[in-house]
Amino acid sequence: MLTPEFHRRALLGGGLALAGMSLTGFASRAIAQTAGLTPVALPPPIGRPERLARLAKARALMQRHGIGAVLVESGPSLDYFTGIQWWRSERLTGVVIPATGEPIVVTPFFEKPSIEEMLGVPAEIRTWQEDEEPLKLVADFLREKGVASSPIGFEETNRFFLLDRLRKQLPRTQMVSANPVVRGCRMFKSPAEIALMQAAADIMIASLRYAGERTREGMVPADIDAMIAASHKTLGASYDGGLILIGESSAYPHGSHKPQVARRGEIILLDCTCSVHGYQADISRTFVFGADPNPEQRKLWDQVHRGQQIAITAAKLGAPAGSVDDAVRRTYESWGYGPGYELPGTSHRTGHGIGMEVHEPVNLVHGETTPLAPGMCFSDEPGIYIPGKFGVRLEDCFHMTEAGPKYFSTPPPSIDRPFA
Repeated sequence: MLTPEFHRRALLGGGLALAGMSLTGFASRAIAQTAGLTPVALPPPIGRPERLARLAKARALMQRHGIGAVLVESGPSLDYFTGIQWWRSERLTGVVIPATGEPIVVTPFFEKPSIEEMLGVPAEIRTWQEDEEPLKLVADFLREKGVASSPIGFEETNRFFLLDRLRKQLPRTQMVSANPVVRGCRMFKSPAEIALMQAAADIMIASLRYAGERTREGMVPADIDAMIAASHKTLGASYDGGLILIGESSAYPHGSHKPQVARRGEIILLDCTCSVHGYQADISRTFVFGADPNPEQRKLWDQVHRGQQIAITAAKLGAPAGSVDDAVRRTYESWGYGPGYELPGTSHRTGHGIGMEVHEPVNLVHGETTPLAPGMCFSDEPGIYIPGKFGVRLEDCFHMTEAGPKYFSTPPPSIDRPFA
């Protein structure tokens, strides 16, 4: 049985509009009305030619860095290279990509038919029975390829037990990070990937606008979340969950367990994600419900809006990723926030990488030295939080082009037009 991933968004922010949860009458009507939305024309999913190009690039990077092969277990990177979408369990399903030649997929014998259906590249499937050691299959293949004495790369999210058991099979083999290979591929998005992320952003913006404009007094986070989820379904994307933070809850980046109800004059913060053919959008909007913003709300919103502009301006080709965070934080500190990540102020990084996962390397955070380059994608979300009162977060993602950064979604112009 599939085990769903445990999302931090579902933990505190309202989550996935759970089936059977009681909704207000207005929310129920608004959900029914999403049938009138026009589905978005989606780009095609990633196909075989692009995955073959990814494998070719991975092999070139392995040869450049002296890595004999890379092991990638179930997860986004397995999907990235092979098209296999599989969950993680105590049983290994993964791919071994050698520096020369075609990869193999290692999976339990009884899973082979399912794996064959999804496999999108040429690869031999080698199976193991329940009383056999799957890492022996990996070790045998590495010996066959003549790379068992070469460094073997481990994808950074692989679990320790795989490393430990492979070491028992190959005690003299050096195990190294596969980051130069996997990050070297996944951090730089192709035009096809960018198109999918653009479609996800378009749907996310439309869904946030739909729900935000239909929020009514007395609604709880589940009502708003359900409207967003229904919009995604109609528009053609998969809704991956949201943080719906009302009032004081907005002062805590990932929310609170305290009851929240929409009341006139209060801040509402929506931070939601969705995916199109496996590629993500992550967008946040903050607005004042049912009343004109008070001076404090307007000031904070305007400061965060300015923070976004500072970040996108600082995102220059060749600049260290951390310099974007530094530029925002210098200005915020001049306004009396911080210092650094202290509160009141911005307690989290300015942004994170994004692609097949909502959070990917590298981050726009102090000390990150990776230079910005075409194809990299990031969030721009320098929120400001005042504990005990409220917070503001505006979040739009961008990608680096040869001409500099380009937003997937346009930041709203003012607190009076939060969904423009």
